[in-house]
Amino acid sequence: MFSAQPEHFCTQHAEKLKLFCEDHLYPVCVICRDSKAHSEHRFKPVDEAAKDYSQQVEDFLMPLQEKLKSFKKVRENYSQTAKHITVQTQHAEKQIKEQFKKLHQFLQKEEEARIAALKREEKQRTQMMAEKIKSLESEIASISETIQDTGKTLRAGDVPFLQNYEITIEKIQLSLLLDDPQLIPGALIDLTQHLGNLSFSVWSKMKEVVSFSPVVLDPNTAHPDLALSDDLTSVRRDKKQELPANPERILSYPSVLGSEGFDSKTHSWDVEVGDNQAWAVGVSAASIFSSADKTAPLFKLSFCDGKYTADSGHGATAVLSVKTKLRSVRVHLDCDRKRVTFSDPETNANIHTFTHSLQQKLFPYFNVVKQQPLKVTPEKVSVEPDLDKH
Repeated sequence: MFSAQPEHFCTQHAEKLKLFCEDHLYPVCVICRDSKAHSEHRFKPVDEAAKDYSQQVEDFLMPLQEKLKSFKKVRENYSQTAKHITVQTQHAEKQIKEQFKKLHQFLQKEEEARIAALKREEKQRTQMMAEKIKSLESEIASISETIQDTGKTLRAGDVPFLQNYEITIEKIQLSLLLDDPQLIPGALIDLTQHLGNLSFSVWSKMKEVVSFSPVVLDPNTAHPDLALSDDLTSVRRDKKQELPANPERILSYPSVLGSEGFDSKTHSWDVEVGDNQAWAVGVSAASIFSSADKTAPLFKLSFCDGKYTADSGHGATAVLSVKTKLRSVRVHLDCDRKRVTFSDPETNANIHTFTHSLQQKLFPYFNVVKQQPLKVTPEKVSVEPDLDKH
């Protein structure tokens, strides 16, 4: 393995270091071998020992190299997330300004306050990502240094290699003990806080009639093939976007969730499906798309190939008899009675009802296959939203 190596001598006996003590894991001379300190110890010639133990080091090195790849992959995601936070901030700021232009001049202070809150959150989240990236860079540098140092040790010659064997193994093992980096849930800008029901929130101070959406779509859960409206109440199929793979995002189906989950009281919302030829609406547990649990709850009403079906993920899909083509669907979630009901808001005719025994929060669910959008129907309110309906 090694050639033209310099000779090394025992610092105690000035003899050549020709043997390797497998009990002390260090090269020794023949006099050391016969000393009491090495009584009944196991020895190997240094060239044999170097060959055997260098293979062990290389075996340890392989998983460390894989760990380095994992760290670099997550670092790339961190960088993409940090960039997307800025994109989100710019987009949110634009929408905030456009909405505020429709308001009277005395609302200027309200606009400035909201943009300031958005900027503060951007600074906080960007700083957090910068710290995460910096920490990850440090660990990557440490692992890289260990790999480089190990390579130098392996190339240094038998005796130097064996002299540093224990330290080399210890460094590699310490690096392998580093926790694998994890993606950061909740790292993106909470757009629902800044954009969700924005006009309604401002109206509550102005005492004017505004439009209120019972469900606000969460863009941080939206599949990359979906595009949301600026007010986060409509979703349609679009070209694939370059988005960070944050833990909340749905990647398996062209779907998006509402920003708020429900586990008490009653809640309902109407979804305008229009002429869309393939869609699904309902409620689901947020964990269904972020875990491998295929039995996680998803109660949905679907329309595809001219047929209406109901599916809960348990048992067979039910084909429904719907006489008139639906233009909109009302989803009614009764958390206390454990029911999910779909009906036609134009006729109040019941389409299908699911019953369940779940205790977890259920989130509004929207699936769009075609380009025609699905839109949450806004509610008109005078002073307060009609909470009895929810």
